[in-house]
Amino acid sequence: MSEHITHVTTTTFDTEVHQCSTPVLVDFWAEWCGPCRSIAPILEEVAHEYEGKLKIAKLNVDDNQAIAMKYDVRGIPALLLFKDGAVVASKMGMMPKSVMTAFIDSNL
Repeated sequence: MSEHITHVTTTTFDTEVHQCSTPVLVDFWAEWCGPCRSIAPILEEVAHEYEGKLKIAKLNVDDNQAIAMKYDVRGIPALLLFKDGAVVASKMGMMPKSVMTAFIDSNL
């Protein structure tokens, strides 16, 4: 587990994401998902580089299906960017760090 990434669940999602004063990038993932494992080190780097400007959270879709359904997550990895408790942007699939940071920068 990372000190820069928060793991959220159905129980903690409201507090950690909706009520957060900082924008939150939520990674919807699963243990069995190869692309999800591949994107994890990139998320770790981004979490460190954007510390104080962006919170990175991970939500396991197998363990928290209600949240994934609420946000209509149909494929993983799925990145949803929340500001003031609302989704402002989303990006699906594996991506290089340059694409992820461009996505974040254009929506922060």
